[in-house]
Amino acid sequence: MGTSLHGMQLYNTLTRRVEPFAPLDPASPTMYLCGPTVYNYVHIGNARGPVVFGVLAALLRRRFGGLRYARNITDVDDKINAAAKELGAPISTITDKYAAAYREDMAALGVDGEFAPDMEPEATKHIDRIVAMIERLIADGHAYPAEGHVLFAVASFAGYGKLSRRDPEEMLAGARVDVAPYKRDPGDFVLWKPSTDDLPGWNSPWGRGRPGWHIECSAMAEAHLGDTIDIHAGGIDLQFPHHENEVAQSECAHGGRPFARWWLHNGMLNFGGAKMAKSVGNIQSVHELVREHPPEALRYALLSAHYRQPLEWSDALIEQSVRTLDRLYGTLRDLVDVDASPTIPAEIETTLDDDLNTPQALAEISRIAGEARKATSPMDRSMLKSQLLGAGLALGLLRQDPAAWFARGVSGDDDARIQALVDERNAAKKNRDFARADAIREQLAAEGILLEDTPQGVRWKHA
Repeated sequence: MGTSLHGMQLYNTLTRRVEPFAPLDPASPTMYLCGPTVYNYVHIGNARGPVVFGVLAALLRRRFGGLRYARNITDVDDKINAAAKELGAPISTITDKYAAAYREDMAALGVDGEFAPDMEPEATKHIDRIVAMIERLIADGHAYPAEGHVLFAVASFAGYGKLSRRDPEEMLAGARVDVAPYKRDPGDFVLWKPSTDDLPGWNSPWGRGRPGWHIECSAMAEAHLGDTIDIHAGGIDLQFPHHENEVAQSECAHGGRPFARWWLHNGMLNFGGAKMAKSVGNIQSVHELVREHPPEALRYALLSAHYRQPLEWSDALIEQSVRTLDRLYGTLRDLVDVDASPTIPAEIETTLDDDLNTPQALAEISRIAGEARKATSPMDRSMLKSQLLGAGLALGLLRQDPAAWFARGVSGDDDARIQALVDERNAAKKNRDFARADAIREQLAAEGILLEDTPQGVRWKHA
């Protein structure tokens, strides 16, 4: 594996450049990904990180032979408290339900096996660790108790702002901080806050209370991955203040040692021209989408843009991903009698080594499929099928039997679905929308449906 140590390159938000990746422990890199706050179903934008960084996890496991990968669950939070209060139930009723739904939805998107985290720490199981970290910060002059709260003293950390590259004034404006009277500095942020009797709380040296959001991730990363981790990943929207604050807490709690050597941030999903967010009201939940569309097409769509770029999410993108997978599975169906075992092509590995270039890897998959469709010799057909399956394996695609892919019926009644498409094609021809009519014919052909013109109109049958 010697050469591969220098082969993988990743963009580091901390340095703003692509750098050759080499972990502290060559046998076992460490990676932490900010996971969900479990008070509701997550939206498809929240799935981009687990999907793309899952591909990175699988790549790291292949390159280095091991990986310690943690993706946390935030299970104490004001939004969770509000949802539990509304229901008149303990917070665990809310968090257990939505954490289970999250795991189920991620598995549907193929975030399983080598694409999944090794550990899934929950904030509520790390309260002792959080309290201990806060005590160290107070002892070293980086935090102070005030009116039942404990606050991090931003002025005590000279490196504050180095990740997001913001100046203090700009950070204050961006943080929307409460300028509470007990703060020494308006930018100081909460590590611990008091809980009233009607809120979840834990005993601490500062009274009954609960942790702030930022300290949870610092304590969980320390508990499972150590003081310095190789890769910390998450959405670009978390860069400030969440990740900036994690850097400050962790480096101050660990005597100035680096917290994360690489910071990887995925771009946002845009829907209808605006960033997908609950506050905008334009969210599409994974829970609904995996029931309305083939989950593998959603996975393909999430991998279709480079992870650092914004991704324009639309029904058209999902539809296009379904059609592409129809073609790829159609190729595999044509090769059903060819013996082959998956082999990941060198081109795919090189492409993923280049800052996880999934769009290029998908283009390579389509190229291999094109070659496979043209191949005539048994040796070529076998080799190309191996490469196609292997390329899919690297991205968590093409893992189904082609028959299973084509047998899907969104409504469960496949005949009705096919007839509806035939009817739509007839209407498109009448309206002289020949592009749509041809697209439907191609779609049906990919599914193994033949159309026949009869005196009574168009009939269809399974090939």
